Amino acid sequence: MSDTETPEDLGLEALPRLVEELAVTPRQIMAVAHLLAEGNTLPFIARYRKEVHGNLDEVQISKIQERLSYYRELEERRSTILKSIGEQDKLTDELKGRILACTTKTALEDLYLPYKPKRRTRAMIAREKGLEPLALLILGQGKEQPDEAAAAYVNAEKGVSDASSALAGARDLVAEMISENADVRGMVRQAFMTEGMVVSEAVVPKPAEPTKFEQYYEFKEKVSAIPSHRFLAIRRGQAEGVLRVRLACESERLLLRIAEVYKLNAQSPFAPHLKEAVEDSYKRLIAPSVEVDVSVEVKMKSDRAAVEVFAQNLRNLLLQAPLGEQKIIGIDPGLRTGCKCAALDATGKFLETCTIYPSQGERKEIEAKVDICKLVSRYRPYAMAVGNGTGGRETEAFVRNVLKEANVREVAVISVNESGASVYSASEVAREEFPDLDLTIRGAISIGRRLQDPLAELVKIDPKAIGVGQYQHDVHQPLLADKLDEVVVSCVNHVGVELNTASAPLLTRVSGIGATMAKKIVTYRNENGAFISRKQLCKVPGLGAKTFEQAAGFLRIRGGQHPLDASAVHPERYALVEQMAADLGVALTELIGNAELVDRIPLAKYISGTVGEPTLRDIVLELKKPGRDPRATFEKPAFREDVTEFEHVKEGMVLEGIVTNVTAFGAFVDIGVHQDGLVHVSELADRFIRDPSEAVKAGDKLKVRVLNVDKARRRIALSAKTPSAGPRPAGPGVGRGPSPSRRPAPSRGNGFSVNPFAGL
Repeated sequence: MSDTETPEDLGLEALPRLVEELAVTPRQIMAVAHLLAEGNTLPFIARYRKEVHGNLDEVQISKIQERLSYYRELEERRSTILKSIGEQDKLTDELKGRILACTTKTALEDLYLPYKPKRRTRAMIAREKGLEPLALLILGQGKEQPDEAAAAYVNAEKGVSDASSALAGARDLVAEMISENADVRGMVRQAFMTEGMVVSEAVVPKPAEPTKFEQYYEFKEKVSAIPSHRFLAIRRGQAEGVLRVRLACESERLLLRIAEVYKLNAQSPFAPHLKEAVEDSYKRLIAPSVEVDVSVEVKMKSDRAAVEVFAQNLRNLLLQAPLGEQKIIGIDPGLRTGCKCAALDATGKFLETCTIYPSQGERKEIEAKVDICKLVSRYRPYAMAVGNGTGGRETEAFVRNVLKEANVREVAVISVNESGASVYSASEVAREEFPDLDLTIRGAISIGRRLQDPLAELVKIDPKAIGVGQYQHDVHQPLLADKLDEVVVSCVNHVGVELNTASAPLLTRVSGIGATMAKKIVTYRNENGAFISRKQLCKVPGLGAKTFEQAAGFLRIRGGQHPLDASAVHPERYALVEQMAADLGVALTELIGNAELVDRIPLAKYISGTVGEPTLRDIVLELKKPGRDPRATFEKPAFREDVTEFEHVKEGMVLEGIVTNVTAFGAFVDIGVHQDGLVHVSELADRFIRDPSEAVKAGDKLKVRVLNVDKARRRIALSAKTPSAGPRPAGPGVGRGPSPSRRPAPSRGNGFSVNPFAGL
């Protein structure tokens, strides 16, 4: 931030609140705000501007960005509201002070409600009839007799036929005045949030057939305590027409509290009218409105939790260990249409395809064996990647047998998660890559490439199609899309991208590049050959200094002109590293990769106004292992060869599987039978865990024991606990009796306290 810039220039009027919310210093918030205002991307800020913002991580920077956006929107809305009320000549100093003191959008809208243009209401009609003074008498609770006071407002021409009619209209006015009281609405909203209950019931008539929502047919749980996945399951039941859902709050106490706000005087003749207006206001105006507000708030809270689960699963999936640059044959299984095979070179380049029909008679089976052997002989692949969809295990077993019969022991056969492969096959990206190939062949190529590098291939697919979410179709879609895009960008830049082999979709996710520039880079590469240096990027039409600054550190060029082009060291620090080598009396190429020499670098000597210890430590790590891949080393999964179908799974079996999805209530595990089993959170560890992500993540190998096989619903309940662990120690919500707010769930004899599959 320059000396002349102020917090207000960067939209930081809420700086004190941000400091309290985010537990960071004002200087750090200002630094991030300034860097964002300059057009820097989040990955660039996190990686290459650590000294500026005080070594915050990407999550902290993202949170600052999110809250800055919220408070800027709040300020814009505050300005609009002040202007609107001012134009109505109703902006008092007191009201202005309260508006300026608001820290949430909800509180701001509550204050604006009385001045907000609205449709014609009963209170408006009463005001037009001249009944506002009578309404003020009710609120003031004078000593006059109501009928006598109301007689003065009887006017047949205005539709006020008698005193009773006048009092009714005045009560409508009072009810609206009460409902528009920001303090009252805030009090009722708080009560719904802390004391309210989510209540669900089966629709009438109750569904005749069993549904996924039976445990919610008579259900209550506190709004403040209900887990996100349960609330979303109930909402799904409501959307599917199976459940009726409402928020309930004990009204008698709230009515008394509202009456206290208006100092209800039981001795006043107007007391019955004020009491009736309070009840009408609450039941007709306040409660329905607040119920909607709170429902939306709980829904958004649940959405955010579900999106975080999806984001974490996606991150783990994208950062799965890559097999690396090895020749692969990808196989997209198919029973009726045959299995499409695609040979790929070590860089993922498509070489050849064939279709085999191993399950369509003896003759076709023999032909399939011959074709597989020809492909293997011709290309000598490191592995055969078989999609895990329909027919996957059968195809995997067939290929293993073929290789065994041919005495080919060095080729691994590996099952690959093919979720979303069909989406990619029909996408514009796939059509551009392989315009002359059939959809299924594109799928086989994608399966093979996923084994080589999951990240590089999965970025081509809409993250929602990968299928690692929880209620992904029920959450707010823009929120989900933004978060998943953020995760993909984070992962791509965390790993780094090989400039000369990266596809346009992969380059699109690199800091500062975007879709248009990615296509220009690929076009330039196709026309001019491989890049020989990072500096050459500046020759790409339209790629300016800012884009180069943001992107260069995340792009790799192996064997380029400058030895640091293959590392994560940013070009802006090349001169510094060259000086380090010179000071040690060695060539730069001697320093790179030589841990002993790197350890001799006196870091303190190179600290300056723009380079601090965090950047220097990053440089040292990179010099020791230049261009290192932060992902784990690949290990192939090992499914039992005798368990390939759902019917093969028996209680008590111990199997090895791959975690495919982690939700708030447990983890789904692929055990190789086309039907993932569920390890409930209570069965994930020998110790108490509240969150399944404490124990596992998507992509993990996990040894599990089969607890229960539900053949009717085709569901498999698993446990990852050691058999000798015994009952889990009671923790929060464990080992206690059922909450009085809801009926106890039926025991299933498998450790589930509630149906773990409900709402799926």
